[in-house]
Amino acid sequence: MSIPCWRIDLHSHTNYSRDCLTRLEDLQEICRKQNIDKLAITDHNTARGALEAARLYPMLIIPGQEIMTTRGEILAWFVREEVPAGLSPQETISRLRDQNAVIGIAHPFDRYRRGAWQLEHLLEIIDLVDCVEVFNARCLHDEDNNRALEFAGEHQKLKTAGSDAHTRREYGRGVVEVEPFHNSADGLRSALQEAAFTGIRSGLGVHFRSTYAKWIKRVLPGLKSAASD
Repeated sequence: MSIPCWRIDLHSHTNYSRDCLTRLEDLQEICRKQNIDKLAITDHNTARGALEAARLYPMLIIPGQEIMTTRGEILAWFVREEVPAGLSPQETISRLRDQNAVIGIAHPFDRYRRGAWQLEHLLEIIDLVDCVEVFNARCLHDEDNNRALEFAGEHQKLKTAGSDAHTRREYGRGVVEVEPFHNSADGLRSALQEAAFTGIRSGLGVHFRSTYAKWIKRVLPGLKSAASD
């Protein structure tokens, strides 16, 4: 009898990101509807929401963070404490290693993304990370994801995928499929050795919803409720 796989979305956001309105209390129902077995919360430059979500739903949520460095964005999973934005990639990685977090490169070659990487900067730190995100559902061009996939293979890095969800309909559009694992950083690293990934790109429209979220939060500071999607 075959072992059932877990479907894990390794890149998603909540209303703790400035461009998202999804509430923590909605995550369990979203995952049920989208057939997600585990969801990594990787809010921009904060781990507060992820750590709180992991406390609320310990078997569902992987606490993570998406961190803007001086060169590009880094993803981390099973974080225990927040790492500030604006550090060098090397210092960011060092602080994550101190936590035994799993460390990855976010959407490295997305041509429109502010947090994408120049190849020369990526090569400086590729040996220091565990993973490369090879499918990001918010990338508008297949070529950008394909380039990341090729790069991960060339450098023998683990491969991750995620929806980069900022709205309810996006969660689960990029997932890795792995055998069930011990709920820890080492468990995830081991599971990713044999991972497969699937995904559907989200298209241009979701980016306008992120812009709307930023606008509504400026109009209503401290907003903690999700808009209807």
